[in-house]
Amino acid sequence: MAAVAPAAEGVPGRGPPGEVIHLNVGGKRFSTSRQTLTWIPDSFFSSLLSGRISTLKDETGAIFIDRDPTVFAPILNFLRTKELDPRGVHGSSLLHEAQFYGLTPLVRRLQLREELDRSSCGNVLFNGYLPPPVFPVKRRNRHSMVGPQQTGGRPAPVRRSNTMPPNLGNAGLLGRMLDEKAPPSPSGLPEEPGMVRLVCGHHNWIAVAYTQFLVCYRLKEASGWQLVFSSPRLDWPIERLALTARVLGGALGEHDKMVAAATGNEILLWALQAEGGGSEIGVFHLGVTVEALFFVGNQLIATSHTGRIGVWNAVTKHWQVQEVQPITSYDAAGSFLLLGCNNGSIYYVDVQKFPLRMKDNDLLVCELYRDPAEDGVTALSVYLTPKTSDSGNWIEIAYGTSSGGVRVIVQHPETVGSGPQLFQTFTVHRSPVTKIMLSEKHLISVCADNNHVRTWSVTRFRGMISTQPGSTPLASFKILALESADGHGGCSAGNDIGPYGERDDQQVFIQKVVPSASQLFVRLSSTGQRVCSVRSVDGSPTTAFTVLECEGSRRLGSRPRRYLLTGQANGSLAMWDLTTAMDGLGQAPAGGLTEEELMEQLEQCELAPLASSRGSLPSPSPRTSLNSLHSASSNTSLSGRRGSPSPPQAEARRRGGGSFVERCQELVRSGPEPRRPPTPAPRPSTGLGAPLTPPKVKLNETSF
Repeated sequence: MAAVAPAAEGVPGRGPPGEVIHLNVGGKRFSTSRQTLTWIPDSFFSSLLSGRISTLKDETGAIFIDRDPTVFAPILNFLRTKELDPRGVHGSSLLHEAQFYGLTPLVRRLQLREELDRSSCGNVLFNGYLPPPVFPVKRRNRHSMVGPQQTGGRPAPVRRSNTMPPNLGNAGLLGRMLDEKAPPSPSGLPEEPGMVRLVCGHHNWIAVAYTQFLVCYRLKEASGWQLVFSSPRLDWPIERLALTARVLGGALGEHDKMVAAATGNEILLWALQAEGGGSEIGVFHLGVTVEALFFVGNQLIATSHTGRIGVWNAVTKHWQVQEVQPITSYDAAGSFLLLGCNNGSIYYVDVQKFPLRMKDNDLLVCELYRDPAEDGVTALSVYLTPKTSDSGNWIEIAYGTSSGGVRVIVQHPETVGSGPQLFQTFTVHRSPVTKIMLSEKHLISVCADNNHVRTWSVTRFRGMISTQPGSTPLASFKILALESADGHGGCSAGNDIGPYGERDDQQVFIQKVVPSASQLFVRLSSTGQRVCSVRSVDGSPTTAFTVLECEGSRRLGSRPRRYLLTGQANGSLAMWDLTTAMDGLGQAPAGGLTEEELMEQLEQCELAPLASSRGSLPSPSPRTSLNSLHSASSNTSLSGRRGSPSPPQAEARRRGGGSFVERCQELVRSGPEPRRPPTPAPRPSTGLGAPLTPPKVKLNETSF
């Protein structure tokens, strides 16, 4: 104690190099020499022991430092031996603490270690990078949007996908937490006008929508991706985007490339030239908010959940609007457009008859089927069987309902003369079904409970779905995504999880956990197995993504390629080779995010509800919320080691709880526990001290 007597009086003084210094770091005692602590000049310790920084003593006279003792141990070992042994400590936590203590040699060494795993050229799947385009000049005000759709300056919200029923939003707990965050800026416009809002592709073309303009790229075999069109700057933010680049056997020949953008009730349509440039075809009004915008052949189709559908035909140059029942889902296959409505009916339109019927102002909308329980059809998927006769394809339709049911209806040659017959019913969801996909080998459904996925393997005989032995349960998992209802910058349509892929191939989901994440996880839609993960090469958050199927080159043996396109907050666009990732699928780790990876993702996101929802309690910081989640996770997963669980935990176990979402629910009900001003949350460790979570937790049937 004599060694720290001068420090106990308030002045550390300059003692001999061999003087023993006692430290209390976060409640754990350390002892070392003055020379060990001060051999790096201008560090935190040299300033502390020279008196330039005020000191705080504990009851024994040891200098108290309010930092993480687990991370301090390898730092002190580095000061003693000049060797780094970071086992059991997360690299970013160690770097953060080294920067706090001002240990320049250690900081540089840790930064070099991180750079070994990071590259501006991306990983082996990185396929290309397109920088942000030049901001265009403003468009003439000839067709500027005016009217009630811009009241208050905020654009209408954009739905998640073509199978998302209106006004469902995020039905899960974590989605509601984000929905309760503060509203957007008073102007209603996104804070980042240069970010990528939407990305879509068709064959070898890409359309990228920014806040007030869009650009189109074309892939050429010799020169790669080339910018071929940039629209003028518009007066309103783009909320919907559609692109068509080739119509097989179309009447327009090479002049069938078009791109459309919409917001509110207004739609702008441009014609694209193959060698570059474009011209505005016209501006069309639906009369109500455009919820979906897409092409079927060379017909541009816009729909709204109010029940209105608008069609523009490239041959007749005619725009037609017609009222149907309130639309909650749609899908297209071949020349058929199917509309699922909230009254339980499925309507179809044969788009090949558009040029003939438009002259009569009739889109020939016919009722194809009505759900037996008259539940709203909230998701729809059409599969055309191979052509087996001169009468054409026979159709199979899978649809999901607002009550959570999944049904399959078929119209095969043996049912000719009557409508589709009910084939099979699954009642495996308790929330409304938001997505469904019927492919050659699988039936996939997603419900609103934090994107819970159920899959079945489909048995087929001569290309048609078979009644024997029927569909077999295959997997159950979650594609956890905390995107708010309106998404990043008021547009969530650019973050559709999928599934993506051709119906005769393996489809994939794209998972982005938090809105500002720069990392995406690609997972098989059939089993949930992780295919790969990609991280933005420039470090900026990913704001939009899609999957593009590109046709192969003219070289012998070339095959179509599948690419993941990611748009970033800084306006750049990156491309990733999913074909290579799928070829090496056996080497990829199975499953979705581990709990450790999930915690790392959630560091970027505020999960606690607003203060107004809890009375006078202040809203905790993101770090505090994460600490609470760590505490809840550790209390649940380690209670078996520490003795009998507490009453709330015991009750959760009796209910079959213990999942991450249930722990979050318990956390929200109890509120954040009072904590001192937070320091960086300790990472789960396996070397020093007890880990916050077991190093290898085997998840139950639901993986994140």
